[in-house]
Amino acid sequence: MIPVNSIGFKIVKFLAHILCWGPFGWLFYAAANAQLGGDPQDEVLHQLGYWGMIFLLLSLTMTPLKKLITGVPWVRFRRMLGLYGAFYGLLHLTMFVVFHLQFSFAALWTEIVERPYITVGMLAILGLIPLAVTSTKYSQRKLGKNWKKLHWLVYPIIVLVLTHYIWQSKSDLNGPFIYLSWMIVLLGMRLYSYYKNKNHFA
Repeated sequence: MIPVNSIGFKIVKFLAHILCWGPFGWLFYAAANAQLGGDPQDEVLHQLGYWGMIFLLLSLTMTPLKKLITGVPWVRFRRMLGLYGAFYGLLHLTMFVVFHLQFSFAALWTEIVERPYITVGMLAILGLIPLAVTSTKYSQRKLGKNWKKLHWLVYPIIVLVLTHYIWQSKSDLNGPFIYLSWMIVLLGMRLYSYYKNKNHFA
């Protein structure tokens, strides 16, 4: 088992943080150097949402990895990746309000009501906020068993995120199919583990 406080783990975690900031750094660099194509605003919006989804999927992948590859404190990466997923997701929403709606929250409400794929995306963002706020050890101690129940929301949230992604992808479904398959495998493994443990203690 790699000790959580070991120098090696701290170095790995530091490198993981750098990698997680990588998409943001690249977007900043690409925007500053006019490398985002003919519609840079849409590209920034798309990339932020895309990486939010990827980090959420990666965070959910940490639990299966914990069972498949022992000796690594995967749970520390799960929390970190989940927070980056929320971070990129909130940036995605912020850029939508800034670029497309020019800070008009009345227009945002109209978009939410009239466009179902935006409704789904907003529900996902609203669900991520309490998970991000309660991701600390303090929240775990205060909430006790309710903490796990609350953080089970990440599974319906990732379904909403994939629904939003697929809905706005329109005709290009090759990429969404890969991520949908990834999500189905993760949900299947989680449900299998849940019912296996439930029957074991029955």
